Amino acid sequence: MARVFLSLGSNLGDRVANLRLALQKLQALGASTLVSASAVYETEPWGEANREQRFLNLAVEIETTLLPARLLQLLHQIEDDLGRSRRTGQPSSRYGPRTIDIDILLFGSQVISASDALQVPHLSLHERRFVLTPLAEIAPDVEHPVLYRSIRELLNEVEDRREVVPYDLPPRWF
Repeated sequence: MARVFLSLGSNLGDRVANLRLALQKLQALGASTLVSASAVYETEPWGEANREQRFLNLAVEIETTLLPARLLQLLHQIEDDLGRSRRTGQPSSRYGPRTIDIDILLFGSQVISASDALQVPHLSLHERRFVLTPLAEIAPDVEHPVLYRSIRELLNEVEDRREVVPYDLPPRWF
């Protein structure tokens, strides 16, 4: 089984419900087990578009026997099922609002460059506080397989100063 870390985010509609449904669908994936989930954080959007629509973000760890390309395909299906709109070719689609966004951050210690959609480790992982903060909560000592730095070290060194604050949810919210 591969140890995989994912980032989940939502800034459209009922953000908590979107995350809850995505986690439920992740738990229902065949050949995968949800191991842990970070707390939820409210974060400033990345990029310049839609600065007023704050995200809810968290990181999860799963164990899976799925191959990376198949996992990505299933994650895109979850996003589609939850109303994610992919407007390819439009400038706002990269950083625009979305009901759900699920990214593969790390897939064991693999380095994968299969396509624009499948780049592992995630190419911007080390630059984004909203990704590193929840990931450091559940995997502080995991080493980035290209940068050879722990997630904790990357968080301590990140230049991104966008706000990332805990979002108050009851235990077992999903």
